[in-house]
Amino acid sequence: MKDSEALLFSHSPEAIVVIDTINGQILHINQKACELLQIDKKKHSVANTDIKNLFVKSWSNFVTFTEEVLHKGEAWSHELILKTATENIKVRASGKRVPNKPQIVVLEFIPLRQLNWQQSISEIDYLQRQGLAHWQKIQIFFREFEQTNSLILNAVGEGIYGVDTKGMTTFINPKAEAILGWEASELIGQRMHELIHHSHQDGSHYHTKECHIYSAFHDGKTKRVTDEYFWHKDGSSIPVEYTSTPIFENDQILGAVIVFRDISERKQSQEAMQNALNEIKQLKKKLEQENQYLIESYKQEHHFNKIIGKSTAINKIIHQIEMVGSTNANVLITGESGTGKELIAQAIHECSDRRERTLIRVNCASIPKDLFESEFFGHTKGAFTGAINDRVGRFELADGGTLFLDEVGEIPIELQSKLLRVLQEQQFERIGDTKTRNVDVRIIAATNRNLEDEIKNKRFREDLYFRLNVFPIESPPLRERLEDVPILAKHFLTRLCQKHNKPQLQLKIKHIQALQAYHWPGNIRELVHVIERAVITSEGQLCLELNSYRQNGFEETDRQINDESKVILSYPELKNLERQNVINALKLSGGKIFGESSASKILQINPTTLNSKLKKLKINKYEFKDGSEFSNT
Repeated sequence: MKDSEALLFSHSPEAIVVIDTINGQILHINQKACELLQIDKKKHSVANTDIKNLFVKSWSNFVTFTEEVLHKGEAWSHELILKTATENIKVRASGKRVPNKPQIVVLEFIPLRQLNWQQSISEIDYLQRQGLAHWQKIQIFFREFEQTNSLILNAVGEGIYGVDTKGMTTFINPKAEAILGWEASELIGQRMHELIHHSHQDGSHYHTKECHIYSAFHDGKTKRVTDEYFWHKDGSSIPVEYTSTPIFENDQILGAVIVFRDISERKQSQEAMQNALNEIKQLKKKLEQENQYLIESYKQEHHFNKIIGKSTAINKIIHQIEMVGSTNANVLITGESGTGKELIAQAIHECSDRRERTLIRVNCASIPKDLFESEFFGHTKGAFTGAINDRVGRFELADGGTLFLDEVGEIPIELQSKLLRVLQEQQFERIGDTKTRNVDVRIIAATNRNLEDEIKNKRFREDLYFRLNVFPIESPPLRERLEDVPILAKHFLTRLCQKHNKPQLQLKIKHIQALQAYHWPGNIRELVHVIERAVITSEGQLCLELNSYRQNGFEETDRQINDESKVILSYPELKNLERQNVINALKLSGGKIFGESSASKILQINPTTLNSKLKKLKINKYEFKDGSEFSNT
């Protein structure tokens, strides 16, 4: 080498090695390369050293690299590893073939870690130089923006603030200060996201990568968000909707302007509306269920809308209904099966202030033991096997109204305590639910059992009995109100002829006498069935025909009447019998004195004679005017 070339070679800032590719030996090495390889040139001569010693870890890559240099004249690689005295160093190698000496190659090595460090320093320096100018430009832009639009920013009803591309606050208007609780001096120059947008409403972290405001810096698109939360200075959350609009200058994004409004009132209105809708939905479901119970109730065979009869027993019941109907007292109706206990309960409900709500009926005898709690109090979905949906219990359905517990004596003793608690506290929980629900329910119970005997036999709780038996009403059996039989028979006959699409049939006197002579163990329900059977079998006839279905009881009673006809009566007894006989005739005729089917025809006396008897016996014929017509043939 010439002296000048040797000087440049020795003091080059990069590590340089000259090799002979044919012999694979090092020819020259400069000072920087010696430092890199940790070689003391004064102690060790590296001339004519085997180049393979330097690339033990990447020899195949080195051979490929030198062949590429010889072929192309120059090349570079990041895949070579130099072996030094203490470590292996990954380097970037560049090589060039020496002109006129094709086997000689000059190699230059730079450690990759040094190269990366130099690149980082260069980028930092560039950003520092560019960043100051960029920040100054942003400040000037937003300052001019704020000055130009200060009147608008201060007057608008929405909060407005600006941020640069790093999320630093550049300006904020008074409305935004009022909504967020921060002053402008506390926010300008600070990262806005970390102060007001750092978390979701549930408290979970809201990363800037997910933030729509930050995303506008990358895609340059306006973002409109209708359901997010900003955080007030006091730590409370504020429901907001906002629009983030990126700001451009010369196609470069400088930042964004965010316009937002507090939607707390709207949220509250929406929540109130949703709660109202949920309540309406629940009420709708409850009304549908109540309607279903009503339909079932009306489908109950022969349940009619009024209590029929003029007997002393019926008048007593009507008086009791009038007394207790307007109160909230619990009522216990006792009596044999088929005496119309449910009809009495319905009448009490219709006389009460609760008549606008449905009378909810529960037949305690028909509920399986395992389902009593669910039937009474309801259950939640999954509370037990088969509970696939939430279910409203009868107590909840009857809230504000009346609950009729038919056959209350059939409730198992172990479940009576739970019923007692609801009656005492007017509170209950659905099965599977911990929420205590309050109800306002009036109880009307009915039973054909003697509950006092049930208490003695430990089958009914005494405290529950006293809770139910606030106002007792006894429904008398039909055999104790035989004077009502003609009225009931005519009423049922009319209804059943309509039901079976039959022409209106007539009752004969002998029918009424037979019906009144029978002891009716099945009470009114049995009377209805007897009349219905007769209507069905009376085909093509104008009068009812009972003979086909006369029970043994009728025949026995007829024999008893024949036997009793041989008994001698006293004059007062005979007078009472005459009076009752006239009354029965008036009932059968509906109070008619003259004409066909009249009482005079039934008794086979002159109408004027009958009028005289009525005055003598002190009988008011107008009490029997109901239009009843029975055949005397």
